[in-house]
Amino acid sequence: MNSEENRGTQPLPPLWRNWWSLAGLVIAGGALFSFLLLFTLDTLARFGNPYLGILTYLVAPAFLFLGLGLTVLGMWRERRRRLRGGAGVPHLVLDFTRPRDRKLLGAFVAGSVGFLLLSAVGSYQTYHFTESTQFCGQVCHTVMEPQWTTHQQGPHARVACVECHIGPGATWFVKSKLSGTYQVYATLADKYPRPIPTPIKNLRPARETCEQCHWPQKFIGDLDRTFAYFLADETNTPFVVRMTMKVGGSDPRHGPVGGIHWHVNPTNVVQYVAARWENGQWVPDPTRQSIPWVRLVDGQGVTLEFRKPGFTNDPGSFVIRTMDCMDCHNRPAHQYRPPTEAVDRALLLGRIDPGLPWIKSNAVYALTQPYTNRTEALQRIATFLAEAYPPDRFAEAQPRVREAIAVVQEIYRNNFFPEMRASWEKYPDHSGHMYWPGCFRCHEGKHVTADGRRSITSDCNACHAILAQGRGEELRLLTPEGQPFRHPGDEVDGGCYDCHTGGL
Repeated sequence: MNSEENRGTQPLPPLWRNWWSLAGLVIAGGALFSFLLLFTLDTLARFGNPYLGILTYLVAPAFLFLGLGLTVLGMWRERRRRLRGGAGVPHLVLDFTRPRDRKLLGAFVAGSVGFLLLSAVGSYQTYHFTESTQFCGQVCHTVMEPQWTTHQQGPHARVACVECHIGPGATWFVKSKLSGTYQVYATLADKYPRPIPTPIKNLRPARETCEQCHWPQKFIGDLDRTFAYFLADETNTPFVVRMTMKVGGSDPRHGPVGGIHWHVNPTNVVQYVAARWENGQWVPDPTRQSIPWVRLVDGQGVTLEFRKPGFTNDPGSFVIRTMDCMDCHNRPAHQYRPPTEAVDRALLLGRIDPGLPWIKSNAVYALTQPYTNRTEALQRIATFLAEAYPPDRFAEAQPRVREAIAVVQEIYRNNFFPEMRASWEKYPDHSGHMYWPGCFRCHEGKHVTADGRRSITSDCNACHAILAQGRGEELRLLTPEGQPFRHPGDEVDGGCYDCHTGGL
């Protein structure tokens, strides 16, 4: 009888003594060790690795909390089991006069403080890791490869993705994470569009991001620019245009208001409707390539509306957008170079020898052929150019041919992404009017007021003045007031983009 009473008064084993809790403790312990090890590696590593960051700040903490959750779940289940069996659950008794209880309390406090510190460090690092350019561009490699590659080649390579796509403040941070949740699902389920469409919906207004660095009120004035082209003929004839770009300014306190940046003058409000004619009616144009209606409200409150012929719709039935930086500079960080532009630059810099006959034409042709994947493209580019300059006819030029092949392949890698169907053809650049309508969306001379008395100017000299053009001695004859553009060969009418598509 005494032995049964003694067994009944023996203390019950701790609640964590069950398979669920023990498994959770093993998982949590392993995750904690992994986090400490990976955190040390990430701290000491010379170069960042997005996958190391994922394991350190996302995977390891997830398993740590999973293990702790299993431990608590096991204790809860064990408690319920004991209550159902009538065994009861002993009360927690702390007697600080006992050394054992004091040691347990000290260990608990130290462990809690350590866990909170690790959680704080982990949360901080996780936040910064998910905000990093590496995380945005390299984790979802296939989806984001075009954006990552063009970003690294562009003028904003040192600007983090989040500085433009999210910007400062908690509101847009939360919006981006909510939007990112669906994007993660779309990536895992392979439901993302190819290519990624632009303009990005719900993108933060440019004035809240671009103007953190680019101050529109700053007076820039005129800029001297030289554009070098090479004709697609046997001798790759150079043709150079030197012009003054009238960038101007938009704040009378810093300089005369005028030039290209007049469009973002704070005292002027320029609004427009993007719509295209399709199947006998005007429909919204998400690419903003067609603008049939423009409204200007100047500093005195005078309102002018300009319409293209045929647009009689109510502008209110469309989205009326207020013009900002992105309406012209829509590819500031992710520029897909047209083949002709990329090859012209390589020829100008001497990376491709202009002395190779027809190299401009052959290089652009090789770049613009349809390819199913990058491996096929690089192989066929090399084969085509090698066959165009066979050793029996161009023996001395073979080193230059090999250099040209390598450069053309590099151009393809940096600007063409067949797996994502991304290239310059899918991403119009509104800055200029060479390969896309750009400025001519409004300045082609067809937008007029209702009474026909005023129109949006189509004068080339409003934005730039050609100082010299041609080659050789022609470039020494500067015309400060500007000269009319002289098209190489025969004179042509229409916009540049009507013929110059970026390919041949």
